[in-house]
Amino acid sequence: MSGYIVPAEEGSSEYIEKRSSFLGKVCRVESEDEAKAFIASVKKQHRDARHNCWCYIIRGGIERYSDDGEPQGTAGLPMLEILRREGITNVVCVVTRYFGGILLGTGGLFRAYSKAAKDALDAAGREKIVPRALFYVPCPYPIFEKVKTGISELSGIVENADYGELVNLTVSVPEEGSDGFAEKIYDLSNGTISPERVL
Repeated sequence: MSGYIVPAEEGSSEYIEKRSSFLGKVCRVESEDEAKAFIASVKKQHRDARHNCWCYIIRGGIERYSDDGEPQGTAGLPMLEILRREGITNVVCVVTRYFGGILLGTGGLFRAYSKAAKDALDAAGREKIVPRALFYVPCPYPIFEKVKTGISELSGIVENADYGELVNLTVSVPEEGSDGFAEKIYDLSNGTISPERVL
């Protein structure tokens, strides 16, 4: 079943390398504005840190990163590569560095930022999002149980049921395969129900 993977929750990590402290934070976001707001809040929280490097990926192909003063290609890009490799989207990652007085070199920085990002992502966990379509299904009481079973067999979820003259159901089904949902319920009900797609 198609879908996409996002962080399950906010995740954080801490990694120490030669007295420099690397604090990773990962958060799920739905837009570029949300990603920018998260970056700004972390920068504000750690305004005394030397660097707040960041990256994000938003569905639709938006990818951005910043080394925030670290040597080019040693922070934001390796963090972004971690997110890409893990197949995560709708995600923002910020790694804050408190300098410990010892230079790490480009290889050391690359490894430290990558590890902090990966650890924060692992702490956040992963969740698969399957796009769903929404249908309005007006169901007569005598066939309600039969239709409910049919909905379940089609991977549908009854989101809401309004009991009036009919049982008016709001049903979500996976987007993939939603084309045949209305037809199958129509057949199941012997032509008495014509589900209407609302989203």
